[in-house]
Order: sequence, then structure tokens, then C-alpha cells
Amino acid sequence: MPSPMDLKIPTPSNFSFRRTVASHGWYQLPPFALDTDKWELSRVIDLGPEPPVTVFLTERKNHVRVRTTRPAVRAIPTIVRRDARHILRLDDDLEPFYQATASDPEFAWIGKQGAGRLLRSPTVFEDLVKMICTTNCSWALTLKMVHGLVNNLGRETADGRRTFPTAQAMASMPVKFFVDEVRAGYRAPYLKELADRVASGELNVEQWLSSDLPTRDLLKQMKGVKGVGDYAAENLLKLLGRYDGLALDSWTRARFFELRNKGRKAKDEKIARYYARFNEWRGLALWCDVTRDWL
Repeated sequence: MPSPMDLKIPTPSNFSFRRTVASHGWYQLPPFALDTDKWELSRVIDLGPEPPVTVFLTERKNHVRVRTTRPAVRAIPTIVRRDARHILRLDDDLEPFYQATASDPEFAWIGKQGAGRLLRSPTVFEDLVKMICTTNCSWALTLKMVHGLVNNLGRETADGRRTFPTAQAMASMPVKFFVDEVRAGYRAPYLKELADRVASGELNVEQWLSSDLPTRDLLKQMKGVKGVGDYAAENLLKLLGRYDGLALDSWTRARFFELRNKGRKAKDEKIARYYARFNEWRGLALWCDVTRDWL
């Protein structure tokens, strides 16, 4: 009988598992879950035609351990390894970012602590849907919407957890479902239209990850999706590895006022000037700055 899967994935010398997992709120949204006692991140992986599987990721010296009780048969280890590397940003080169911040006493901690890798989902589609679910609402409502999507439309694993729904699964539902079951409010028709466009092949959001378009043009393409404004698009860009957008919202502004402006309000132009010295890394420098005390 095949044994349970247990993989070792080497990590870069400057990688911090905790800083990556807790880099923003995605670890609280299913199909992610975090056991903070063990510091073990779990995630349901969609294996296409195969039944989905829950994987458990923990930090070890020089590697991440990825395990599951599911036997390692067929292409499962290859898919799981690929998704784990993608989720944890293990192939991102942050050395230029660390060099850009190393000489600044207020920001040198970033490279020393291995911060800057932002947890992401296995697909751009999932990240985009979740980003739309964060706009103009409380985090509690975001949690409710994502749970509604996963619980109603996700494929179930052997341990009772569910995948994030595919575009096809979401497209099969009427707008009323997104209103009544997901509690998406004004976002309901946006989620439906996005799912329809992706499921039909009209819109390929996965290609944004490898697009060679200038950021300005890619941003315009993203904002062509209903429900995606500057905030959502610039945050999604960070998950694609482009960090020149600040993605300002009420929370990041308030944190800047507190940390860098003696509690006084300031215009967005002042915030932009403060981080401008980090050039193409300015959005990531801002995010690391305002979330430094999360760990």
C-alpha cells in the first residue's frame, strides 16, 4: 500500500516561514488554515480530476515539510510541490529589495527577518475573487463571503474540508446565490460576471502572472474587471510580484499616520513621497512597514 506523502522543499537562505504565512490575512481565509500552536499552515489543493487533498506545511531547517495522509500516487506530489512553492513565493528573488532597504535603519529589519514574501493562492483567479471580497467592507464580512463560496461550491476532501471553487462552479450559479448564500451584496454581479468570463475562456487571468505588459497596461487590464479598482488591482499586483503600487486604503493610511506622521492625517501624496526612495519596491516597503509588529 502506498505510504502517505511527505515532501521536503528547500527554502532560500533569506526565507521566513512565519513572516510569509502571516504577511497578510489570506491565511485566515479557506481553504487556508493556520494552527498557531504548531505554526502549521494547511491548505486544500485541487487536483483536477483527482479528489482534492489537504496538505500541511511546517518549517524545518533549510526546508519546508509538506505532508498529507493521502498516499503519494500518480502526479499528486508534482502538483503539491508546485503549488507549495507558488503559495510561499519560494522562487521570488527578493535580494534586490533587501539591498534597497538595507542601508535605511528604519527598514533594514526587513532583510534580516526575511520579510516581504506575501502569501498567495495557487491561482490568480482565487486571489482576484478574494481581493474583490475585501473591498469596502470589514474583515468579518470578507471571512463570511469566502466561507460562503468555499462551503457551498468547493469540492470536498476525505477529511471534510473543501477546495476554493473553480470559475466553472461559480459560473453555474445565478446572481441570487451570491446575494443570498455568499452575502456578497453589491459585489454579487461582479463575482458572477468574473466567473462567467473566466469559465468561458474570454478572460485568462492566470496569464497576468507571466505577462510582459508594462505595469500601467496590466493595471488597466485588471481594472477592466468589474469590481476591481485601484486598491484591488494594486494589491493583486503584489501577489504577481509587482510592487510599485501602494494600494492605499483606510487601514494603511491610518497606520502611516500613526507610525510616520505623529498621528496626524496626511495626503496620499505625502505617503507616496515617503516610500518613493524604494522605487519599484515602494509598495512592498510600505506594506512591510505597516505590518512590522504583526510578529
